[in-house]
Amino acid sequence: MPEVRELSPEDAPELVALYEEYEWWEDREEAGVREALAATEVALGVQADGDLVAAARVLTDYNYYATVFDVIVAADRRGEGLGETLMEALLDHPDLQSVPGLSLLCREGLVGFYESLGFEVFGPEFEVPEGGTEELVRMTYAHDDESDS
Repeated sequence: MPEVRELSPEDAPELVALYEEYEWWEDREEAGVREALAATEVALGVQADGDLVAAARVLTDYNYYATVFDVIVAADRRGEGLGETLMEALLDHPDLQSVPGLSLLCREGLVGFYESLGFEVFGPEFEVPEGGTEELVRMTYAHDDESDS
């Protein structure tokens, strides 16, 4: 039976092995994953048959915001309910109960899965303090590696 447990930096090798199953994470190295786990407020994994088969991380300020990152289930274990077990453990985690809700970004094909757990699609419009609504714009910033030299 799968068991949910807290992840620590010492779990980096197992988590890297899990990430390597998916092309978009295959470049993650053990040292970086170890540092990420050390800086993560809540990190959970699902252990089954002695192996780490699912994991997720949450970054939070414990008051206003909590965002789920890096939700992963072993490719050969998908469809067994491990993702649901993992996400329910996150939603019930005692350290996250003071936060009004969790947010995450996911691929379009996973919307139904997250909706089945109670997540709702967050529309691009929101009310602004001045009155009326405006659209949210997702933005990212990428450091230019050449300028770091």
